[in-house]
Amino acid sequence: MKLMEEKILREGKVLPGDILKVGSFLNQNIDTEFLGQMAEEISHLFEGKGVTKILTIEASGIAIAAAAGMSMGVPVLFAKKHRTSNVDGSVYSTVVHSFTHDEDYHVVVSRDYLTADDRVLLVDDFLASGNALRGLMALCEQAGAELVGVAVAVEKCFSGAGDMLRARGIQVEALAAIESMTEGSIVFRA
Repeated sequence: MKLMEEKILREGKVLPGDILKVGSFLNQNIDTEFLGQMAEEISHLFEGKGVTKILTIEASGIAIAAAAGMSMGVPVLFAKKHRTSNVDGSVYSTVVHSFTHDEDYHVVVSRDYLTADDRVLLVDDFLASGNALRGLMALCEQAGAELVGVAVAVEKCFSGAGDMLRARGIQVEALAAIESMTEGSIVFRA
């Protein structure tokens, strides 16, 4: 998505530790018009795939997933990073290590909301190490749900996680795929 690349070049900022700050339009301050364009692109990329549900993880992926869900006309489910009192009954759970926060989260989804009848599209803001997506995949496996594919706003290709998922036969679509980045330069995959 050329628009995402242009937006990153205009508004993104590379921070130490391979962090790409896109809070001005994606993570904290959300450009809703642009979010709608992202959702339409995700919908187009997975058109005809029979998606029945979108699954993401809290918190930064929720806006993108919700917009994509509206565009595709399917419900959106997000995995909670902590079991809370409003998650009753039995759950699917797994541990996800956050690269950004260097913390392990025990993510959960109610068994009522993810079933073997679901054809799931995973949506998130970033694909870097792939830990969050592997965690969401584990939840799908526990439920017996079918994984249709993965859509992310930004893939850090230099991490290799996206290519590992593709090698497993998973359709992975990134709206912007970054080959390399330094404080003064961002190179996108051709």
